[in-house]
Amino acid sequence: MSLDRRTSWLALYVLCLGDLMIVLDATIVNVALPSIRADLGFTEESLAWVVNAYLLTFGGFLLLGGRLGDLFGHRRFFLGGIALFTLASLACGLSTSQGFLIAARAVQGLGGAVVSAVALSLLMLLFQEPAERTKAMGFFGFVMAGGGSIGVLLGGVLTDVLSWHWIFLVNIPVGVLVFSLSLPLLPADRAPAESRGRVDVAGAVTVTAALMLAVYAIVNGNDQGWLSAQTLGMLAAALVIFGAFLAIESRVDAPLVPLRLFKRRNLSVANGVGVLWAAAMFAWFFFAAQFLGLVLGYDPLHVGLAFLPANIIMGAFSLGLSARLVMRYGTRIPIGIGMGLVTLGLLLFARAPVDASFWFDVLPAMIVLGVGVGMAMNPVLIAAMSDVEPSESGLASGIVNTGFMMGGALGLAVLASLAAWKTGGETAASSLNAGYQLAFGIGAVFSALAAGLAVALLRDRPMQAHDEPAPALAVAETD
Repeated sequence: MSLDRRTSWLALYVLCLGDLMIVLDATIVNVALPSIRADLGFTEESLAWVVNAYLLTFGGFLLLGGRLGDLFGHRRFFLGGIALFTLASLACGLSTSQGFLIAARAVQGLGGAVVSAVALSLLMLLFQEPAERTKAMGFFGFVMAGGGSIGVLLGGVLTDVLSWHWIFLVNIPVGVLVFSLSLPLLPADRAPAESRGRVDVAGAVTVTAALMLAVYAIVNGNDQGWLSAQTLGMLAAALVIFGAFLAIESRVDAPLVPLRLFKRRNLSVANGVGVLWAAAMFAWFFFAAQFLGLVLGYDPLHVGLAFLPANIIMGAFSLGLSARLVMRYGTRIPIGIGMGLVTLGLLLFARAPVDASFWFDVLPAMIVLGVGVGMAMNPVLIAAMSDVEPSESGLASGIVNTGFMMGGALGLAVLASLAAWKTGGETAASSLNAGYQLAFGIGAVFSALAAGLAVALLRDRPMQAHDEPAPALAVAETD
């Protein structure tokens, strides 16, 4: 469907607003975690599920959501995803128990996965002319990156002035507005009827089930015992189900993840870098919010403001600084230096004392982390795309994004469990800080491994001529 330029840009603004809502929800919740913990009685380990429930369904169904959109219509699935996300946000905002909030967060993740998976495909339909499409992609990327800074600040304001419930309820009017404006502005669907039915549901279900079992076993490892029958049994079941997922992917006609793609060196290495990096990133956001709120005594508003410098820096890099670095130096150097700076920033947090100063302990770490993440973020995806065919670029992007989400969920589960083990169940500031320092230190190891992997194994090469620009790496979660 051909749309005039004005209508296309209005539709782009609606897409950006819808996806921005998804991005915000991955970051806005971090600032409110201490309030949610106090109100609903979460433990340190179980609190991670407020984040993980969202990440697991988001990452597990990101590829399936894109596939369903290809088969049955991007516009239809965008509207359905927005509606599901909005209703789940209402459920989150009305939650009065741990189980209800976690279940609603999981449904939010499913809706978010569908929206994120089809929004870029709709953008490609709206902008057919290469120059306009490139400009639209730049604007889309800027909005997504800037969403992190908006999320942490908005989360602080809403939690401080109203309550944590409003970080979810604010999505209701936004979701209704996006749905209403999408109806007249988005192009009609043209789904190929002959492809209907070729959906790898079994692949999506098995990989998500395997990861959820693994995370559950890790989160409860301290309480149940790491060598207990429950923990070992769940980990073994997760491995068996993941093996079934690999078997399914090697046999079905239209696999969710074609295993042949992992023969591409840069894609495999970039995916490994993304998994390690995500584990480090979620350590930063989750434990820094806890450290600022529970150890330093910041209220939610000041927690949000403390994150603002890092998120502004990341947004600035998304406007073109990282692309210029790649054009001049390739992908290996920006990723290596960026991950090195992330390592340094996490080590600065790992040494922060109980009576840390914002100006001397917190702000320098935030700035270093902002520069590091901003420098490495886009080159990770560019490296993944550098040796895949144009027809495989969207799937390659989805693989890296999914690995990023899963790496973050599993990494956060491990680090939350280790932090709780270090505190020994104590809630004194010094005990909590000891656990957070351990988590920051291990997160630094993850990012250092990512830097080494990139520098040692990535190959710099020109990207193949793609008909469509590669979508930007999803950072909602992390920012």
